[in-house]
Amino acid sequence: MQAKAIARTVRIAPRKVRLVVDLIRGKQVGEAIAILRHTPKSASPVVEKVLNSAMANAEHNYEMDVNNLVVSQAFVDEGPTLKRFRPRAMGRASAINKRTSHITIVLSEKKEG
Repeated sequence: MQAKAIARTVRIAPRKVRLVVDLIRGKQVGEAIAILRHTPKSASPVVEKVLNSAMANAEHNYEMDVNNLVVSQAFVDEGPTLKRFRPRAMGRASAINKRTSHITIVLSEKKEG
């Protein structure tokens, strides 16, 4: 049994979110929340929100025990890129890509024994 949550089109670059998501993969839910609370990255509150959503889904939709949950999968896909232009010297312009992320967290119950 698995419960998951997805945050789509989050306005943080996937590369930056992956640094945070890599910290919690495979961890127990309580430990993962503690890690996210103490990680000084802009992506950590967003990832924590997705994790809390996945926990709520597990408890409400699948009646899983929150104390036995483990982050079985956590990955970040690239969302649509917002393309902007910045004026530069001598009348030129340079492109700026504002990248977005799709954050997915999948929880499953830890095997007893």
